[in-house]
Amino acid sequence: MLLRPSRVSSRLSHLLPRRVSMSTRTLGAQPTDWKLAAPEPPAGSKTFAAQTKLPLLPVPELEATLTRLKESLKPLAWSADEVAAAETKIAEFATGKGPELQERLIERSKQHKHWLEEWWDNTGYLGYRDSVVVNVSYYYGFDAQPLHQYQSAAARAAYLARATMIFRKQCKLGLITPEATKEGPLCMDTYRWMFDCCRLPGPQGLDWSVTYAVPGDTGDSGHIVVFRNNRVWKVSTTMDGRILSTFEFYRQFKYIYDSSEGEYPGVGVLTASNRDIWAKGYAELASSPHNAEILHDIQSAAFTISLDASSPLRPENHSRDLWHGHVAGGVPRGLQNRWVDKPVQYIVYDNAVAGLMGEHSVMDGTPTVRLADEVLSAIASRHFDRGRYPTDSNLSMPEPLDWELSPATLDAIEQANAAALELIEGQELGFRITNYGKAAIKAFGVSPDSWAQMIVQLAYRRLIGGAKRTGATYEAASTRRFLKGRTEAIRVVSTESDAWVTSMDDPDVAPKERKRLFDAAVKTHQTLARAAGMGQGVDRHLFGLKKLLNEGEELPALFTDPLFLRSSNWVLSTSAVFSKHFPVYGWGEVVPDGFGVAYMTGFDGASPVSLFYGLTG
Repeated sequence: MLLRPSRVSSRLSHLLPRRVSMSTRTLGAQPTDWKLAAPEPPAGSKTFAAQTKLPLLPVPELEATLTRLKESLKPLAWSADEVAAAETKIAEFATGKGPELQERLIERSKQHKHWLEEWWDNTGYLGYRDSVVVNVSYYYGFDAQPLHQYQSAAARAAYLARATMIFRKQCKLGLITPEATKEGPLCMDTYRWMFDCCRLPGPQGLDWSVTYAVPGDTGDSGHIVVFRNNRVWKVSTTMDGRILSTFEFYRQFKYIYDSSEGEYPGVGVLTASNRDIWAKGYAELASSPHNAEILHDIQSAAFTISLDASSPLRPENHSRDLWHGHVAGGVPRGLQNRWVDKPVQYIVYDNAVAGLMGEHSVMDGTPTVRLADEVLSAIASRHFDRGRYPTDSNLSMPEPLDWELSPATLDAIEQANAAALELIEGQELGFRITNYGKAAIKAFGVSPDSWAQMIVQLAYRRLIGGAKRTGATYEAASTRRFLKGRTEAIRVVSTESDAWVTSMDDPDVAPKERKRLFDAAVKTHQTLARAAGMGQGVDRHLFGLKKLLNEGEELPALFTDPLFLRSSNWVLSTSAVFSKHFPVYGWGEVVPDGFGVAYMTGFDGASPVSLFYGLTG
C-alpha cells in the first residue's frame, strides 16, 4: 500500500546529527557510547549544580549482603531443608568465589563513575525482549482540565503542549530547581533523556536510545509529533524564536482533528511488539527512505501527543486506556495510535481526559512525576502564561507524515494487533480507595509506606489462600543520592512481616499481639528501606558479582539455588509516587504469575479519584 506523502524539510535539520539520522536505516549493534550522545548541561546550570558533589554508588561489604540475603530467604522457604541448603551455598560462596568476585567489583567501581549503570541499563531494560507495554512502561492519569480553561480535547492538548515546552525550555537552560531530600541533593542526570529522544529496537538483542538534543539549544526550537486515528502529524512548537501560544497550539490540534477522518494503518502498534519482532519490522519499515524520514521526525520530536478516539469515564477505564490503550471491534486501537518508544507520551481523549505513558529504560518515574506535576500545576494557575494572542496568520499548519507500507509491513501490523490483543486480554485491574489517609496512619506512629506494604502482604496471602504462600516482593528504593543512581530493590518480605500476616488469620492470636507483631514488621521494613536507599541492598550487589564471572568460570551454586531464585521472582512489583494531580497511575506485573501494585499514601480526605470521578472513599 502506498499512502501519498506530504513532506517539507525540518527547520532544525541543519542542527540534527545526521549520523544518527542515517542510523534510522542501518541499525546494527548497540553503540558502546550511546549514552554520551546526550548533551552535557550548560555551564553554570542551576539544575545540575550538585552533580559534581554527589557520591558514587558504593560497593556493599560482601558479608553484610550475604547476611541480608539469608534473612530474606527464611520467610520464602517452603521447608527447613530449603533454608539449610541455601545457607550452605551462601557459606560456600562467602569463603569461595565470593571474595574474588568482590575484589573484581571493587576494582570496577574505581574505573567507572557508576559501576552498575551499563549492566542495569542492558539487563534491566534494553535487553528485555517482551513487549514494553504492560510489562515495563508505566502511566499517570491526570486530573481534569481546570474549569477556568477551555474544556475541549484540542484545548487540553494545547495547554499540555505549551506547558511542557516551557518546562523543556527551563530544563535546557538549566533553570529547573534540582531535587533534594533532607539528606541532600538528588542526581538529575536522567533529565537529559526526557525530551528529543527515543528508544530504538536493536536487531542484535540490545536496544538503546538515540537523542537529538543539541548542545546549546535554549528550547526555542523543535517539534512534536501528534497521532490521530493512527495518522502521524508533525507539529511546529515555535515561531520567530518563541514557543507557540495555547491558541496557536489549539489551532494546530483542531486542524489535526478535522483532517484525520477515517482510520489510517496502525503502524504504532509495531512498537508494542516483542522487541526482536519490532526490530525486524523496523528494518522493513525503514528500508523505504521516505519512511526513514518519518521515523527520524518521530524519534527527534520533543515528545508525542496521542489524540485517542475514546472517552474513559471511570478510573478503571482511565487506567486501562492509558496502560495499554482502548480496544474496539477486537482491535487494539489505542496502541495503534501511539509510539511507545518515546519517554514522554501524552494521551488526550475525546472527552478531554488525559494522561502520560512513560518509556522506562532511560529514566525512572520520579522525573516524569516532576514534569507532570509542574505542567499540571502551571495549567491550573490563573496566572498561566498562555503566550501572546496572535494578530497575524503566519502560523503553518501541521504536516501529515503518511507512510509507504509494503505488504510485509501490513502483515506485521496484523500480527502485532493479534499479539497486543492477547496481551491486553490477559490483564486484570482493580482499585481500592480508602476512607482514611496519611494523617490517620501516622497517628498510630507508623510510616504510611510501611503500612501500605504490610497491607499488600496480607492481601496477597488472603488472595492466594490455602497453604502458606508468601510471595517475593519488590519495592523500588531510589538511589538518586548517588551520581547516576536509579533504584535498588527493597526485599519487603521479612520474618517479621510473615509473622504478622500469619497472625491476622489466626483466631487464637489476640489483637494486642497482632499489634506487637505489626510494629516489629514495620520497624524491619523501615530498616530495609533505609539500607536499600543507601545502596546497601541485596539484589544489585549480587547481580554485579555474577556479571564479573569470566567466560569458562563455573557459576557458584548459590545462583542456581531454588530458594534464591524464588526470592527474586517478583510476584509483587510495588512502588509509590505522589502527585495531587494523579487520580490513577500504575504499571503491570514483571513475572507471568505476578501483580503490579501501585499505591499513593500522600492524601488526607478526598483523593483526586473521588474528586475527578465523583466517587466516595
